[in-house]
Amino acid sequence: MDSKLNRIWLVLKIGLGAIAFVAGLDKFFNVLTYWPGYVAEPFASLMPFSTQTFMYAVGVIEMAVGVAILTKLTRVGGYVMSAWLLCIAVNLLVAGMFDIAARDVAMALGAFSLAQLTEVLHGVPAARRRTVHAIRPAHAAT
Repeated sequence: MDSKLNRIWLVLKIGLGAIAFVAGLDKFFNVLTYWPGYVAEPFASLMPFSTQTFMYAVGVIEMAVGVAILTKLTRVGGYVMSAWLLCIAVNLLVAGMFDIAARDVAMALGAFSLAQLTEVLHGVPAARRRTVHAIRPAHAAT
């Protein structure tokens, strides 16, 4: 069972990490699609800069999340990717792109699952364990 879970974890890790990195990199080249066209007009009109400039920042964030997922920061990267994709889905809903929003919600669920699976297979970081232990009532420590 553990080997199957590890295989599932590795597929999610490589797949989601690579997708985030490649999508982020493409924000600079617009080869896969013209990314500025995905910014909902109400949000685009609030920006003090162009949507392409915004996409450059988005690209840097997405590449960083991809690297995090592909390295030892898989858990954190998974949670960040999940939240990030939900924000993107809200933007897409406002833009009327319901099918793409649904895809991003599904990817967010996958990223959240990766983060949770990382905790199960690789444990919770020591800093988090200390915090949980520190708030446990004294009588429960026995």
